[in-house]
Amino acid sequence: MAIQQKYRREEVSEVSCCLKYIIFSFNVLFWMFGLSVMAVGVWAWTEKNAFNNLSKLTHLALDPAFALILIGGITFIIGFTGCIGALRENTCLLGSYAVLLAVILILELTAGVLTFVFKDSIKSQATEGLQTFIVHYREDPDQQNLIDWIQEDWLQCCGIKGPEDWDFNNYFNCSSQKVGSREACGVPFSCCKRKLNEIVENKQCGYDVRKVGFTDDVGKRVDLIINEKGCLQSGEEWLERNMLFIATVCLISAFCKILGICFAQNLRADIFAQKGKWH
Repeated sequence: MAIQQKYRREEVSEVSCCLKYIIFSFNVLFWMFGLSVMAVGVWAWTEKNAFNNLSKLTHLALDPAFALILIGGITFIIGFTGCIGALRENTCLLGSYAVLLAVILILELTAGVLTFVFKDSIKSQATEGLQTFIVHYREDPDQQNLIDWIQEDWLQCCGIKGPEDWDFNNYFNCSSQKVGSREACGVPFSCCKRKLNEIVENKQCGYDVRKVGFTDDVGKRVDLIINEKGCLQSGEEWLERNMLFIATVCLISAFCKILGICFAQNLRADIFAQKGKWH
């Protein structure tokens, strides 16, 4: 009689075997990815001694390291619930996994709708965020690297609406000439236009470019040296150019989440059915 019960349990278990290992395999990757991202964020905080001096974190929401920790932590938790839930056939963890995916899906859909409805408000928030980055450009290396990447590599822009926005920063403000700042009335090197075949990047190319009548050593005008278009306008143009790609990525992401929810719920149903038949 015991042998018959064992045979029936194994036979029923085969029904959910495919779903079980599909969910397990994908979530192992998410689990490892989340752990890696979170580790990078923690390492970045450690490098700038943030754990020992929390007063430095005056703009936590705009801290790139904090964003990595948050994204990595959420991904880690989702991957953990899906991976362990499928492997151990734990209906509670699988239910939590499905709920987490559903919540994130709803939040993403809500964010997408609100982006179109409140475009002006979001634009205003983006302007304030960029201004905060400019003001604290020299205070946080993570924020500095982020804005340099935005200006130099991603959007090829300078400032929020233009180079004059760098007056918000004490180092680049034109009045800082009185206190001997060499960067006064200038912009960061990331505002400069790239030169072909440039091996060593000129970190001083933005010096004095906002002074009236400025030309460089070979007589080049400012518009030939730095990008004069603001990052806000460049960002809007980038979104317009890549709208189809962004929409495709969002649809694929939503489809994967719906698929994950369905798989988790089907596996839970199989586990409940398995337990009912075994008992």
